[in-house]
Amino acid sequence: MTEKHLHIVCLDVPWPPDYGGAMDMMNRIRMFKELGVSLHLHYFSYNERGTPNELNQFCETIHIYKRKTGIKGISFKLPYIIASRINEELITVLNKDDYPILLEGIHCTGILPFIDVKKRRIIIRMHNEESIYYKELARSERNFFKKLYFRNESRLLKKYNHHLPDSCMYACVSNEDTRLLKEHFHLSLVEYIPTFPDWQQVSIEEGIGNFCLFHGNLSVPENEEAAKWLLQKVFTKIKTPLVIAGKNPSKSLVKQAQLCQHTCLVSNPSKAEMNDLIRKAHIHVLPCFNKTITGIRLKLLHALFEGRHCIVNDPMVQGTGLEAACHIGTNANAFASIVIQLYHQPFTSEEINLRKRLLGDVYDNEKNTKKLIPYLW
Repeated sequence: MTEKHLHIVCLDVPWPPDYGGAMDMMNRIRMFKELGVSLHLHYFSYNERGTPNELNQFCETIHIYKRKTGIKGISFKLPYIIASRINEELITVLNKDDYPILLEGIHCTGILPFIDVKKRRIIIRMHNEESIYYKELARSERNFFKKLYFRNESRLLKKYNHHLPDSCMYACVSNEDTRLLKEHFHLSLVEYIPTFPDWQQVSIEEGIGNFCLFHGNLSVPENEEAAKWLLQKVFTKIKTPLVIAGKNPSKSLVKQAQLCQHTCLVSNPSKAEMNDLIRKAHIHVLPCFNKTITGIRLKLLHALFEGRHCIVNDPMVQGTGLEAACHIGTNANAFASIVIQLYHQPFTSEEINLRKRLLGDVYDNEKNTKKLIPYLW
């Protein structure tokens, strides 16, 4: 058997896998390694994530590039997330051989005009439909200048999408994103390849937990908005204990949580602490206020693989095929009412079996890696 080599170009350092995009990238790297592929990893270093040695065990070679941040990365024609990652050294290294390439995120596609895309096998992993994602960031952002940046980035991304090469394969994380790429941007080689979560088996304790939980990266405006909505609109109506847990909460969110007597806020929990909270909670309350849906929420998958009852609204679960595993509330009164109904209701083996049927086959990392292989070799 001929040895298979693959270039993987990551928009960020994939280690540690402590947010959705990094988890998706890292579990793909692990699985390609397990399947015997020789990996040549390329990533952009521009933040506190550094250059971790943990990646060495998975890769034959590792190439690190500086992202052009600030004014250096600005282009009036290209989105900042793309222009800031066009790197001459990366282009030179990729052009030295004809190994297939996996580009992680539309962020890394600015190099495509400098590579022979018609002779090279290239997959682009679409982590979101980014023009929609940035539009939603603009909607929930309060800082005027950030809002302006997000709006402009969304506009440039929508324009950019119309010029993506049709000879590449596009791997989308949701059926809705797959449809958008085919219908709106007229790309022909688009496939639904589900996200690669850490959880590969449903592992839930039956019975009753003792609090409600909202978790997520609290520095993301969308998650802060959801947490504040729960505090102001839902848990003022009921006296059920609520835990809010996640990275970097704002001062205003911390203050609001302190004002609510039956609420506890856990800032920057470790991975083990977060897993413990998810397993001990009785109800996961996961509203989402995006007007337009793109991608998949890893926090929903985490709650469904390892947590008990889940209450969501339509935007959180729409198009995922996971509706049957959740209780859906349309407004604050509905959320409060469902919490009261479920709080003393044990989680049963029948519900665990339903989760196994809905999740088990869809989010199988080995199976989904094997779906990519025909497009690479």
